[in-house]
Formats: sequence, C-alpha cells, structure tokens
Amino acid sequence: MRAATTISLLAALGGAVAQEVYLGFNSGATTDSGATKTQDDFEKEFQAAQKLQHSPGLFNSIRLYTNIKPKTDNDPIEAFPAAVKTNTKLLLGMWCSGVGTIDNELTALEKAIEQYGKNFTDLVIGISVGSEDLYRVSESGIRNNAGKGQDAETIIAFIDSAREALKDTDLKDIPLGHIDTWTAWVNESNTDVIDRVDFVGANLFPYYEDDKGNDISNATTLFKDALNRTESAVGDKPVWITETGWPSTGPNFGQATATLENAQTYWNDVGCTLFGRRNTWYYILRDSNPDNEMKFALDPELDNKPIFNLTCPADSGAPASINNEESAAASITVSMMNTVALGLSMVFAMAAWIV
Repeated sequence: MRAATTISLLAALGGAVAQEVYLGFNSGATTDSGATKTQDDFEKEFQAAQKLQHSPGLFNSIRLYTNIKPKTDNDPIEAFPAAVKTNTKLLLGMWCSGVGTIDNELTALEKAIEQYGKNFTDLVIGISVGSEDLYRVSESGIRNNAGKGQDAETIIAFIDSAREALKDTDLKDIPLGHIDTWTAWVNESNTDVIDRVDFVGANLFPYYEDDKGNDISNATTLFKDALNRTESAVGDKPVWITETGWPSTGPNFGQATATLENAQTYWNDVGCTLFGRRNTWYYILRDSNPDNEMKFALDPELDNKPIFNLTCPADSGAPASINNEESAAASITVSMMNTVALGLSMVFAMAAWIV
C-alpha cells in the first residue's frame, strides 16, 4: 500500500516535470528573396535562435508551414535534418490552401519518418493541418485579397486524412490542430473544425487591426481582446500562440507604424507576458515572405545580435535573459535539478507521513 502510494506520487510528479512550455519562432520554406532554404540555411537559423543575445529563455522550437521542399512534389523539407542536428523541437505544418488533397504533404512526412526515424519524430510536438485557410475564404480575407483558402468542411476532411495516414507511425499520438486568425475561430461556421482538433493555433497581430485603433499604445488591449475571444469560442481546446509580432520596417497600416521602437515595445508589452507561460512561436527570426512589405525579422543577419535588446521587463514574468547557448543549457539544468529536488522532498515527506 505504501509502495503503491509512493509510486503513484512519483508518476504524478513525473508528469508535472515532463510538461513543457514551448518557445520558438516561425520559419518559412524560402528566404526573403524567394530562394529555397537548404539544410545549411535552416541549421544557421535554428542555431541563431538558440544563441540570441539576452534571449528570455531558450528559443529551441520552430513552427513550419509545410513538410515539402519547395519546387518538388513531395520531397521532405530540409528543415527536418537541420532540426535533428540542432535538437530543435518542431511544430509541423501542412499547406492546405489551393490544393485538392494533402497527399503530397503526407508523403513528404512519411518519407521523413522513414529516413530519420525517432531522431526526427521525437522532436515533433504538434502538427497543424493548414494555416489561415478559413480566414482566406472569409469576408475579410476576400476583401483583403488574401488568396485561395479552404472552407471548414475541407479542413476537416484533411484533418481526418492526416489522422488516418499517421495512425500506424511514431507520430500517431502527436496532437493535430489547425492554425488560423482569431476572427476565423470566433466565426460560428467553423465550429466543427474546433471539435475536430486537439489544439487551436491562433495568429494574433494587433498591427493589422486597422478598424480598431491599432496604434502601438492600443496593441496590448487588442491582443488580449483577440485572445480572450478566441478562448471563449474554442472552449476547453488548448490555444497555442502560433504567430504574433510587430514589424520594424514597412508602410503604415491604419494607425500602426512599423518602427524599431514599436517592435521593441510590442515585444516587451505582449511577447514578454507570453514567454514561459504559453506555447508561443514569435514572428519571426528571419523574414521569409518576399511579398510582405512589412519586415518583422529580429535577427535578419543570423549573427545572434537582435535588432533590439530582448531582455524582458523585470515584472513581466518572462524567463531570465540568457546570453548564449551554454548559459541557456546551464539555466535549464539548474531548473531541472531544482524541480527534481522539490519532487523528491515531496515524496519523502509523503512517505514519512504514511509511515
């Protein structure tokens, strides 16, 4: 009886220790000039993310938009071996807009599983079936010429296809979700998508809320309102922050201005309240969309020297700043040791009480 109780307590503590909050960036399949990224390109990017000066925690996760290497039918994207080499956690993406099936996405993923095995699959923390597809077919998406999208019925069919294709692989238990704008999630016509996913990815950009007074001074209010409305709409489904940020250069958008100062203000006032508390993939370490006039890159040269100081305000609740990969590793080791020590002390205390 005592042994069973102790084992149960250890199991519960083990589950708590295993729980991780992910911190990372988005990463496109091309450079900002439109060139296809190679494995070397991805490796440099992933290493730079982990070594950012004054980074509030270790950015060791990357969100991808597709499994497919550009200009191929279904060859795996070269981000996969780069992630294996740099020990980078992956939120995978399947591109769903403008296609009739996701067979090529699934084929590319299956090839990667076969080629890289558990070295790859153990890094995968989630899979998003689609990105802003529901927004693109909405009234606002059409008005903004957002391009081809997909309706809820199609996204649901794609999610079912992914579950079926992965059910006998090492990714069978990985959560499947969909990523979209908050306006898509609060749209009642998309409720069936919410019912079908394991997590909801929310792209939240106050910068683009030009109908709501989107000056930087109002950014925090707009972000919180969008997040609250998303959480209300999706109920008990986990909400992951899959894109957010503020551009440092580019044209004005409503009352929003793209300046270095405003980009840092947004990082401090919004980003720093998320880091270490919510699964967050910030937009973006290095720009990868040549069609977007607004540029968001925090480290465009990948020299570990961000365009502004990433140290979060002391009262933000964000993790302490780290200067490089070594100090990040040391910080994580100390944190894990403290957690284990606390867990053991609880076990011994419980065992003594039982006796």
